[in-house]
Amino acid sequence: MKVSEIMSDRVVSIDQNEPVSAAARLLKQCNIGALPVCDRQNRLRGILTDRDIVTRCVAAGTDPGETRVAEIMSRGVITASPSDEVEQAVRLMGGDQVRRLPVLQDGRLVGVLSLCDMARSSRCDMEAGAALSEISSNFRRV
Repeated sequence: MKVSEIMSDRVVSIDQNEPVSAAARLLKQCNIGALPVCDRQNRLRGILTDRDIVTRCVAAGTDPGETRVAEIMSRGVITASPSDEVEQAVRLMGGDQVRRLPVLQDGRLVGVLSLCDMARSSRCDMEAGAALSEISSNFRRV
């Protein structure tokens, strides 16, 4: 099965020059945990998670209204292509311990593949379980 068959193609993204406070409002409004960061040509520049906001902005004591997304976003994002096999995407997610992959075509953001997308697909139950197992492998029960 191809990534394009199950990815979310209605993606909310943010410009790297927006303030972190705008990103936080967008995350809350859309009930999501991460935003792809794109330039005006819809080319991926990074990703911003709710955790990035907490650890790199709020906990660091910087003002979310004055701090730009580019200052705290994660760079070097692992991506997938719409034509990739889901199994290949699962290996990428597990190897890098990420729960979502931006999907790029010709360098432009066209979707996001998440564990949730895999779980919703009846044809991907095993892949989603395998990815979650890989991603969570560094956690231990106390």
